[in-house]
Amino acid sequence: MRSRTPWPLVALAVAAVLLFALPLFGLLVRTPWSGLGEILGSEVARDALWLSLVTSLGATIVALILGLPLAWLLARIEFPGRALVRGLVLLPLVLPPVVGGAALLFTFGRRGLIGGPIDELTGLVLPFSTWGAVLAATFVAMPFLVITMEGALRNLDTRYEGAASTLGAGRWMVLRRVTLPLVAPSLAAGLVLTWARALGEFGATITFAGNLQGRTQTLPLAVFVALESDRDVAVALSLVMVAISLTVLVALRHRWWGAS
Repeated sequence: MRSRTPWPLVALAVAAVLLFALPLFGLLVRTPWSGLGEILGSEVARDALWLSLVTSLGATIVALILGLPLAWLLARIEFPGRALVRGLVLLPLVLPPVVGGAALLFTFGRRGLIGGPIDELTGLVLPFSTWGAVLAATFVAMPFLVITMEGALRNLDTRYEGAASTLGAGRWMVLRRVTLPLVAPSLAAGLVLTWARALGEFGATITFAGNLQGRTQTLPLAVFVALESDRDVAVALSLVMVAISLTVLVALRHRWWGAS
């Protein structure tokens, strides 16, 4: 006899779904559909969308360059303090973004620990610049790539790499021809997730890079400003971000849950 799902459990599950669905429904109801094209074609929206693409893609590239070797180190090498290093890397996942932005400011600001010498040697000032927005997005988003790739590398069957080494392949050839192809699906998922997180970054960016239109005002920051001045613009830009985020989550569902 097939057991029935307890109705209180179903009711609570439905309430949980509504908790997530109703705000989205409210956003859809409030969306100015007739003027949506004009709003998204405005200078503020175009600047914010372009900057969001630049900063999120820049952060994803930096995360790939730095995060992939770090994930490999954490997954494959035993060294003293590995747990502490992993904790530091994953700290932005639980740290309030504003606190992360303040830490970046105290470190890379013009009078910061590293920012001061950089300014004196090169004249490069990261705060309130597009590069600063990229750095803030990287700080917040790179842990998603690291944790995804560490898990993939740790669970990889090393017999394939061992067989390649036995046949005479060097370390770099094994990495390029065996390891990376085997973890490619996880790498793609980690990169997409990193990009999506960078696209939605707000707290660290506004704290470290400011909110300057055409320079650091990404989509989330433009929404924040528009809430005080033009609600229709805020709703339209929010809808764009919801659509992008939902598309990413649906596209990656097989990587996380194996669901249809």
